[in-house]
Amino acid sequence: MKLAEGLLLRAEYQTKLENLQSRLLSNLKMQEGDIPNEDPSLLLNEMEETNKKLTDLVKMINNCNARETLSDGRTLSDALVDREALLKERRILANLVGRASEQDYRVSRAEIKMTVTLSVKELQSKIDVLSKEYRQLDTELQGKNWTVEL
Repeated sequence: MKLAEGLLLRAEYQTKLENLQSRLLSNLKMQEGDIPNEDPSLLLNEMEETNKKLTDLVKMINNCNARETLSDGRTLSDALVDREALLKERRILANLVGRASEQDYRVSRAEIKMTVTLSVKELQSKIDVLSKEYRQLDTELQGKNWTVEL
């Protein structure tokens, strides 16, 4: 199985666990004399089996990410951390640009005038660089996911 297939399967297991939890909660308590729509014991067993499969799969994915490297020598694990850092920094800067671009409305000249303390142009340039770095790294990661065996 390719790493990308494992990642898709991981998402499927996570969704299934959420669904099983919802179904378990719906069938956990019944009015005396009523019959649950589904057998909670069977649902619980299915949840435990799915969680075990997910746990084993995540371990395989983590081992693969620690073992495999990108063209620059970074492990996939390190590259994933770097990608998250790029995304986080980009989002913060985008929020700053958004806030700096908000209009301040003054009714009279006596009201306090607000000024922006950072250059929006420089922030936007940094956002553009971060976006490009993110896209390039993400593209390389996605490509690697389809070539690496789990």
